[in-house]
Amino acid sequence: MPVIIALGAFLMTLFGGWVAQHVTDRRHLILGLAGGLMLGVVGLDLLPEALAAAGHDVFGVPAALLCFVLGFLAAHAAERLLAVRKAAHGMDPEERVPQVGLTAASAMVLHSGMDGVAIGLAYQIDSGMAAAVAVAVIAHDFADGFNTYTITSLYGNARRKALVMLGADALAPVIGAASTLIFTLPEQFLGIYLGFFSGVLLYLATSDILPEAHHKHPALSTLLCTVAGAGFIWLVVGLAG
Repeated sequence: MPVIIALGAFLMTLFGGWVAQHVTDRRHLILGLAGGLMLGVVGLDLLPEALAAAGHDVFGVPAALLCFVLGFLAAHAAERLLAVRKAAHGMDPEERVPQVGLTAASAMVLHSGMDGVAIGLAYQIDSGMAAAVAVAVIAHDFADGFNTYTITSLYGNARRKALVMLGADALAPVIGAASTLIFTLPEQFLGIYLGFFSGVLLYLATSDILPEAHHKHPALSTLLCTVAGAGFIWLVVGLAG
């Protein structure tokens, strides 16, 4: 049953990527929506899960929040180091590096795999909990597919690579759910991972996605798309709860 539910996440992820591909004439709106979806996923979905799973404090700070800050700083440091390296070679330091987009998309794929693991583990605990987790995963995998394709493309990767990453993101929850038939993942590790990934995702949303959305089109419609994206995740989390 977990694998069958994960197939629903597979289809929803592909649908999210399809939407991201077919509205290219409104790129600023797509980026605004992607930024809102990422913000909603981080603040309303990932961080609450991370705080619940990680549990303990590290020198007075919840481990999940510490990892969140570390993730944000790691993404910032990686991008700045790449900018310094490009400047040293006479390149435009603000030019986006395709590898950054692929790395971010790979993190999305890993997260989708964890979604599949969450479905499988929930079924091992309680069928009611599993149903709630399944609804949440399937609904927000639309955002995952949308963001995976958008991030990969935004950093200058070819459409073929964006589609490959989208396909990997769609398959990841199926593989994750199937893996729980073999082993279980320590909850504390899951909390640490989710905290770190939240920081990386928030950095990408605030430093690249949203500034790019408003760079040439500082329109109210772009802002409304960002609000709508965050609101959509709030709706998903509320319905799943």
